[in-house]
Amino acid sequence: MAVRVERMKLGSQGLEVSAQGLGCMSMSPPKPEKEMIALIHHAINSGVTFLDTSDIYGPLTNEILIGKALKGGLREKVELATKFGITDKGIRGEPEYVRAACEASLKRLDMDCIDLYYQHRIDNRVPIEVTMGELKKLVEEGKIKYIGLSEASSSTIRRAHAVHPITAVQLEWSLWTRDVEEEIVPTCRELGIGIVAYSPLGRGFFSSGAKIVENFTNNDFRKTLPRFLPENLEHNKTIFENVNKMAARKGCTSSQLALAWVHHQGKDVCPIPGTTKMENFNQNIGALSLKLTPEEMAELESYASKDAVKGERYFSNIPTWKDSETPPLSSWKAA
Repeated sequence: MAVRVERMKLGSQGLEVSAQGLGCMSMSPPKPEKEMIALIHHAINSGVTFLDTSDIYGPLTNEILIGKALKGGLREKVELATKFGITDKGIRGEPEYVRAACEASLKRLDMDCIDLYYQHRIDNRVPIEVTMGELKKLVEEGKIKYIGLSEASSSTIRRAHAVHPITAVQLEWSLWTRDVEEEIVPTCRELGIGIVAYSPLGRGFFSSGAKIVENFTNNDFRKTLPRFLPENLEHNKTIFENVNKMAARKGCTSSQLALAWVHHQGKDVCPIPGTTKMENFNQNIGALSLKLTPEEMAELESYASKDAVKGERYFSNIPTWKDSETPPLSSWKAA
């Protein structure tokens, strides 16, 4: 039976998206182009119309792929999100770069306007008000419709939102990554900002558990993430085993159960699981029809409490929302 993908309002500025999105990062470095385009078309035909990419995916080639996939009238059927800010020279958010990055993305995507444009990581050398000022100009010029932030702290979100309304904040949120629940999620809700959950399956961990590392290619960055290192994975595999047992009782897969947990966080949350396989995509949208009771939610959370997970989600040299504080605007004016 086909799963009906509902629509949802993302934020309070007017953007409407499918209740589950499709993260396109894993489609680049290049997988077979025809297969990836077929997967994107299948997603759109299934009702998953919220596509997520970035200029750093590939790098650059993922946007080109999405642009090709949306030829022939499909552009009007999707809500397209892309991002800027991560470069080979570090994180950037100065106005000239913001504009150049946006125009370069539009060219690669071969379109006139980006629906949702995120700052992928926050440049902690540039006041967030300065970056937002340029993004606001891009909205006024019709090059982007809505503004988003990714990996931003509560205070950074507040400062940005004061310049121009933020439509969505993208953050990592899954059964084993829950630190955003303390401050960032409440801030978004207070301000009417939508929440886009990336890596809702724990970077694939909740699909196959510890076995996932056997499928990592040499250039798969997950190989180096602390939670997947042998000394931590041995501990963390118990989390997957418990989730898997519960999934068996409910007659679903472990990934569907973990994804359903994210969906149950609220109607303002849109997870964007990524995949390169049609069967995984079909399984992921199956999570939309899975209902969890408060008792089942509590049981899941007991398996993956903060203390139960061993290892940080990133190494310390990778910037996250914890590194997103920026200087005061007055310092930029004086420069």
